[in-house]
Amino acid sequence: MKNSNFEKKNQRVVTFLNREEVDFLDKLGKDALFSAGFKLSRAKLIAWLIDILKGLNINGENIKSGKDLEYRVMRVLKQNIDEGSVPAASHSRTK
Repeated sequence: MKNSNFEKKNQRVVTFLNREEVDFLDKLGKDALFSAGFKLSRAKLIAWLIDILKGLNINGENIKSGKDLEYRVMRVLKQNIDEGSVPAASHSRTK
């Protein structure tokens, strides 16, 4: 039986990124540090990107490549801009 006070715990995910991808995440983190005084970790950036995709109601249906995902995201963003709406993230991660 689950405890009603059960806290949601983060799961560890191991991923392989190339040097360019790691450098990009590090640059985002350092840019935030120098401009806003807050260093963003790689894990936090990846988690926020997932939250953004969830907020856009992006699913994996018929996605076979990175280009398919990019097309889907751009299409949803364009549709939201054309409608003048911005979807809310499914839940926010502030820290």
